[in-house]
Amino acid sequence: MFFDWNRADLTARARQIIGEAAQARTTQAVTRIEVNGYTDTSGSAQYNQGLSVRRANTVAAELVRLGVPRNEIVARGFGETNLLVPTPDNTREPQNRRVEIILR
Repeated sequence: MFFDWNRADLTARARQIIGEAAQARTTQAVTRIEVNGYTDTSGSAQYNQGLSVRRANTVAAELVRLGVPRNEIVARGFGETNLLVPTPDNTREPQNRRVEIILR
């Protein structure tokens, strides 16, 4: 799911995706959910690291609200690393502002 620039709040579409992940957990043999946050390259690397963690924690909190035990969730922020769309520094790229949910 994607985020607006410099934001970590959930859109209606993001809530829908998180709900689908929480539901999939109940129908599959899932033992861990990885929630990985990322940013684009606008702003400092240090700020973006914190923003990516906030994004991951926001998604993890919504999963918990939907009934997923917190101890099954690993939330991490990766900042500007692992860009979905390669860009130079200080570039606003919507597809890089994301959280990926991985069911393991």
